[in-house]
Amino acid sequence: MSTITAKIQIYIQDSQAATLRATMDAYRSAYDWLSGHVFETRDLNQASLNDSHYAEIRQRFGLKSQMAQSVMKTVIARYKSARSNGHAWSRVEFKRPEYDLVWNRDYSLTRDRFSVNTLDGRIKLDYARKGMRRYFNGTWRFGTAKLVHKHEKWFLHIPVTKTFPELDDASVTNVVGVDLGINFLAVTYDSQSETAFYNGHVVKHKRGIFKATRKQLQRRQTPSARKRLRHLGSRENRYVTDVNHQVTKALVDRHPRGTLFVLEDLTGIRAATEKVRAKPPRLRVVGVPPVPMQELPVPVERRPGRRDEPAPERHRTHRCRCHGSMTPVAGARSTVPMFRHAKVGCARAPSALPGRNERNRTLRG
Repeated sequence: MSTITAKIQIYIQDSQAATLRATMDAYRSAYDWLSGHVFETRDLNQASLNDSHYAEIRQRFGLKSQMAQSVMKTVIARYKSARSNGHAWSRVEFKRPEYDLVWNRDYSLTRDRFSVNTLDGRIKLDYARKGMRRYFNGTWRFGTAKLVHKHEKWFLHIPVTKTFPELDDASVTNVVGVDLGINFLAVTYDSQSETAFYNGHVVKHKRGIFKATRKQLQRRQTPSARKRLRHLGSRENRYVTDVNHQVTKALVDRHPRGTLFVLEDLTGIRAATEKVRAKPPRLRVVGVPPVPMQELPVPVERRPGRRDEPAPERHRTHRCRCHGSMTPVAGARSTVPMFRHAKVGCARAPSALPGRNERNRTLRG
């Protein structure tokens, strides 16, 4: 099963825009009002919130039944997300207008037009069909969408899900070990003993520039600096996400059907690297990519016939790339660990072909 977000532009008339803005403002006010009650009571049970606040939400903000339920679900999800990320209990504020729409309740597709629910009833909206027709062929399942107004344009961000047949072990004809990193975004080693390196120095350098710029602007504490920070926004995330997506597509295009991709399990790697205090400062790492490559969607037409599996991060380094031995070589530099095989006298740097470790461990089972 694969889920991606389809960002579909919708065309709004002036009268419809005023209605949508009023609906989004009412939603934001309801979110923020309910968030205050949740912060004080720490009540994250929807049934309990429904009993105590459902009628008041509808009366105070003029929301319909499904809209009131969506408000409670969204607020609960935000608090649970903050808690799961390890943040201290604090009030979640909703500053930007937003609107979550439930499929077949708040929005639907009728005669090639979106029907969207508002405070003043349903409105019919045309949408940009270029590149989006494949999502409307009946094989994709739609989820809760988000209405976005950005740069004077309107979009529906719709999570779409489709089930693809899994690649069974008997059909695996190629195993590819993938090592993810910063200096090299990915290093791969396959069953034909072919290696591919995807350089990440340009990305690392550009992220360093973003970090230095943010640091300078945050020190100034002026209105113009804060405005500039808002303009930067998520530009870095979008850039790195795009680069990682290009690498992902290149990996899929490079290897045939029947390929098993073995990737590192990098769960918790962000928290681990953020706590590192490297010395001297010139060795400080800029950080890990904001979107793990395992979470990036590959093109749907290339997805069938391939599979990816995680490999534990602790098995990633300090192994001979040919024989898996961990016997240290005397005099080897700590920055480039060298290991010698006890029987055949092999001495190589495992960091040169780290993807071979994941592949070999998978074959050994």
